[in-house]
Amino acid sequence: MNSVIISDYGVMLAKKGERLVIRGPKPRLELIEGGPQLFLALGIGAKRPTLTVLTSEGPKTPAPPLRRSAPDANGVKPPKKSPDEIELPLFRVGEIVIGSPGVSLSADLVEACCERGIRLSFLTRSGKPYAMLSSPMLTATVITRREQLAAYNDSRGVELAKSIVRGKLGNQASLLKYFGKYLKESNPPVYEELTALAKSIAKGRADTKRINGPNIDDAREALLSVEGLAGRTYWKGVRLLIPENLGFGSREHRGAPNPVNSALNYGYGILYTQVWGAIMNAGLEPFAGFLHVDRPGKPSLVLDMVEEFRQPVVDRAVIAAIGRGTAIETHEGMLTDDTRRTVASAVLERIESEVNFRGRRYKLKSVIQIQARNLASFLREGDSYRTFSFKW
Repeated sequence: MNSVIISDYGVMLAKKGERLVIRGPKPRLELIEGGPQLFLALGIGAKRPTLTVLTSEGPKTPAPPLRRSAPDANGVKPPKKSPDEIELPLFRVGEIVIGSPGVSLSADLVEACCERGIRLSFLTRSGKPYAMLSSPMLTATVITRREQLAAYNDSRGVELAKSIVRGKLGNQASLLKYFGKYLKESNPPVYEELTALAKSIAKGRADTKRINGPNIDDAREALLSVEGLAGRTYWKGVRLLIPENLGFGSREHRGAPNPVNSALNYGYGILYTQVWGAIMNAGLEPFAGFLHVDRPGKPSLVLDMVEEFRQPVVDRAVIAAIGRGTAIETHEGMLTDDTRRTVASAVLERIESEVNFRGRRYKLKSVIQIQARNLASFLREGDSYRTFSFKW
């Protein structure tokens, strides 16, 4: 199933028969290879409709321009009368992410997406999710939500929050080790520092185990203290992996003008849509979290579950792209259109990649959905919940 990302102003989405139609001035179509499947990122701005394949190794391999012929092996239909239009078969679309203002879509398309379980997610240009459209009948469950709300006031909420923090710290340590191993010969001092920082973070995992309480309200402050200390240590390690000319001093969240922070924030926004959709498919309430406090408009459970996937999905993709020399550029404090497309491609390519999980090979996007269902089972039936661990 393909992911379609709309990242430019003036695009129109509609439905024609059983196909998704994308209209906009000079659309650019990119197919990014993620194993046997392909996903798509669409935008405008190319001089003519082009097709670019990005392999898992990173380099772009240009292909000939689209021609007026039959659909290709992936069902992509080249323009017929206008170079401003591209069509895709709906059965190959898994989600549509709209990351730009000025994008319009038809009611027929919304209905077709709801019927087929295709998520429609909306992001600001900085990557902050602000809406998601889906049919409520796809997750018309009650028991899971009842147990989720009840767990806030008993030990289940504490155990889940502890698992989230332990999993996040484990993945932070693993990511520093992952990038550090490539520096063991070329830069021993940095390798040694990264190793020491990873060990310090691992100590926080042991501290987490000793935190207890009758409910999450009694345990949250201690858990956030451990998480905060580990976070400062982790970002100190990340700073060693980022070229000094990019000016990455520390982790900043929304509104950060630094290009690295902006790229991370945009990548996290894409990850949020994946996790949010998985949570809804599992019959969970996105706004009733445990580690993150409740606040109107804050999808606390989404933020909880995102924690175990930040490092293996977004941080690894962005740091690796920078390490390959990919330009991360901003204009007036915002990522440029080309950079947003680059970051989206890197993050989606990582989401489509396969990893070892519970003794089998799965795509990361499948692991996200499996974990959402495991979380629902934990809340309903008391099954243990183990976070996804990034293998370095």
